[in-house]
Amino acid sequence: MKLKKVLSVGSAVAIAMTLATACGSANNSSTGSSGGTTASNPSKSGSSSDSGKIALLLPDTTSSARYETQDKPDFTKEVQKLNPKDTVMYENAQGSSTTQQQQAEAAITNGAKVLVIDPVDSQAAAAIVHEANQAGVKVISYDRLITKASVDYYVSFNNEEVGKLQGQFIADHTPKGGTVVMINGAQTDNNALLFAKGAHEVLDPLFKNGTLKLGYETYTPNWDPKNGLREMEQALTKLNNKVDSVLSANDGLAGSIIQALNAQHLAGKVPVTGQDATDAGLHNILQGTQSMTVYKAVPEEAKVAAQLAVDLVSGKTPGSDIVNGQTDNGSGKNIPSVLLKPVVVNKNNIQDTVIKDGFTTMEKIKNPS
Repeated sequence: MKLKKVLSVGSAVAIAMTLATACGSANNSSTGSSGGTTASNPSKSGSSSDSGKIALLLPDTTSSARYETQDKPDFTKEVQKLNPKDTVMYENAQGSSTTQQQQAEAAITNGAKVLVIDPVDSQAAAAIVHEANQAGVKVISYDRLITKASVDYYVSFNNEEVGKLQGQFIADHTPKGGTVVMINGAQTDNNALLFAKGAHEVLDPLFKNGTLKLGYETYTPNWDPKNGLREMEQALTKLNNKVDSVLSANDGLAGSIIQALNAQHLAGKVPVTGQDATDAGLHNILQGTQSMTVYKAVPEEAKVAAQLAVDLVSGKTPGSDIVNGQTDNGSGKNIPSVLLKPVVVNKNNIQDTVIKDGFTTMEKIKNPS
């Protein structure tokens, strides 16, 4: 995938806040559930010419806690700030691409003008885009890229860069000649492919010249931590516990990897990467069993996606001050994109990153739910 120009998190915040101020704000907020109810502002019908329905379709609750605790409330809050008359219809597919397609079809039937989709399966979601295009409904590919489909916009982070940051950490913290295990995300998630691609760009030259050894690598179906646990146990068995570092694609998998390492009295002795800066992952970093995580400022991602959605509902074309690049998703056209910058977080800079940004609190990190 070709990614051009990266917008800093600070710039995205400024854009979102400026636009929010320009459009006005309100105390109204939408609520919903992952059980298939519609999230809406009960005092607004969403049927007038200056209002519309926006469907937020998220993939699961197992790969990361962020979807329910951050993406959903942050997106909904921002939409209500920008235009209190707009309605957010929320669904979570709980890891099923079939369910997600049914949810999208229901949203279109119920009058959604824009679908904001974080796909369960990047390729399967192309069918949703096709149906939306036929119905005249706009589609924003959110966080994960929908491939081989004519989506209108893409909002995410520079995902190859995420993998490069993880790969570089492994390169810098694995002893010469050491053995690396790579536990990647779901192969059906295009982001997981980009994370792995970025990591390999850093690590493959070291594998090739013998500086490091790739002892075991696999993708993890559905990003499920239970699968990650089994994969790490298999890696330890294959390698007779001779593992010098583990590139884990995210914090959820890292937690299971640490569990497997702990069973062999290796937790805290083997560097383990992560992603998403979850409270559980940050807790493990403080405990010394996880070495780093990649922080992606989800509130800013959600705000920018909300701004695009509100603009599209009202018939506006989002300006170049928001859209900062293009992405080739294999559809034959470049997708206008907003790409934010990921940041490495370790034990030494937790206070200056996730705490300073208000992303989480030290109390939550010390006592993760």
